[in-house]
Amino acid sequence: MAIIKYDPQIYHDVLGKFEPVLRISDGDTVITSTVDNAGHNALDKKVAEGINPQTGPFYIEGAEPGDILAVHFDKMAPNRKIGRASVRVASNAVCQSYLSEMPKDRIIYEWELDVDKWTATLINPDPDLGGIVLPLSPLLGCFGVSPKDEGIPATTASTHGGNMDYNGFGAGVTVYFPVFVKGALFFLGDGHAVQGDGEITGMGIESSFDVQFTVKVIKGKSIDNLRAENDEYIMTVGNARPLDLALQIATTDMIRWLKSDYKLKDNAIGVLLGQCIQYDVGNFFDPAYTMICKLRKKWLINFSR
Repeated sequence: MAIIKYDPQIYHDVLGKFEPVLRISDGDTVITSTVDNAGHNALDKKVAEGINPQTGPFYIEGAEPGDILAVHFDKMAPNRKIGRASVRVASNAVCQSYLSEMPKDRIIYEWELDVDKWTATLINPDPDLGGIVLPLSPLLGCFGVSPKDEGIPATTASTHGGNMDYNGFGAGVTVYFPVFVKGALFFLGDGHAVQGDGEITGMGIESSFDVQFTVKVIKGKSIDNLRAENDEYIMTVGNARPLDLALQIATTDMIRWLKSDYKLKDNAIGVLLGQCIQYDVGNFFDPAYTMICKLRKKWLINFSR
């Protein structure tokens, strides 16, 4: 198990079978950085093309198709002073009757990011909100492994991960991926200093990031869709369109997880899902929507994994 620092020189706006930028081993920790959604680095200099350019891919030794790759996000934070966000609400997030009243231009607002104070302050232009200051809540909007066949753009999501824009994917979360290709080929990027549910303006407060993550290869076990957990919840992920299909995928996988790992029967699962389940909306802007189905771990303390 090693701690490895990687300074990115290559970025991809597609998650696929690219030449690895670094080979790492099961249990290794990587300290690296990402550019923002438009390819700007910590100096606010454009160094990458496309939308959501990704750092990686990282080849994980021993990861093979049929395995599970676990990635724990140890730390993440913006690494520059300026973040940017759109203020135009997506047309698919409002009633069709309201579309004619919506602004036509996509205006970008600037925020000052202060990691010492842990705040984001709106600085330009002033939208008459009285100098709004928000607490930072860093997340990675886009990350994942290589799909099995053709590469998938970093603007959408599927079973491999991708552009999920879920504000629960921050430090302290472990995400579990199906492995489709040898080495898994893990990518990450699209840091948001703050973002509401759904990313309904198409942007969080976008910034370049410093990120530390640790990998683990799980043998003898397989999954079909992304799963995740933190100290409080287990979570399943549905990436699809329409939104009800994404919810169905996430719910179905939660049922399967409770059966396979916690050995719960249908009636017990029905009790938990009926009264205790929670849903969060991830991406509601791009081609695939993201729904998160989650259950508090405290309801599962009497059941082994």
